[in-house]
Amino acid sequence: MNRPLAITAFAVVSFVGLSAREQGQTREFTISGSDHHYSPARIEVNRDDLVKITFTAVDMPHSFNNERYRIAKRAGAGQSVTFEFRADQAGTFEFYCNLKQDERCRDMKGTLVVR
Repeated sequence: MNRPLAITAFAVVSFVGLSAREQGQTREFTISGSDHHYSPARIEVNRDDLVKITFTAVDMPHSFNNERYRIAKRAGAGQSVTFEFRADQAGTFEFYCNLKQDERCRDMKGTLVVR
């Protein structure tokens, strides 16, 4: 009876190990919003990476929005917000500020590249 249990345990461990590898790495970024610009304005990750972003609005309230990953985050002046998502689709995606306190807000854009 112990033999089938050992084979089952081996199969479960092998499956779990494979799943962890398929999920990619954890990638952490610090992005600041200041003077209607993101810095950095471009981030690159691999498909299936777990992406963790700390977004800081330096000079005034700014937001970080991305439609593909349904991200809508806002930080007040001098504040930060941290969030994460799984980069599960390859492509190039825009992130942008959607606040309307200044007409230059609509020009605040960045790029997320998922390879």
